[in-house]
Amino acid sequence: MNITYTMQGDYRLPDLTLPEQNNRTIGTWGQRHKNYLLHHHKVRYYNLLTSCKLVEYLADINEQAEMMYAQLVKQFAGQGGCTEYMKATNQMLWIQKMNSAVQKAREIVLEEIVFR
Repeated sequence: MNITYTMQGDYRLPDLTLPEQNNRTIGTWGQRHKNYLLHHHKVRYYNLLTSCKLVEYLADINEQAEMMYAQLVKQFAGQGGCTEYMKATNQMLWIQKMNSAVQKAREIVLEEIVFR
């Protein structure tokens, strides 16, 4: 095993490189979970970071949260009676019910996936 070093002032530092990683995007939910890990679970965050699994982990969290969020919004909107007819006839009531459905879904996703 050949290790190369670079002189930095009076010190010789090893030339370390990270292995190739997938370039998956981390969305809003993944960023929120990353922030949560940084503030509340630093050991888990640094373990994932140093093992080069952080991006993959956060992207998976983001995908799970997106799917759950979409399903919950659809479910709550259906329970609230948000239909195309309501949207056409009473827009303000439709907006109110949809905002309620979106907020409920957001709270559940944050509780169940992001802040765990």
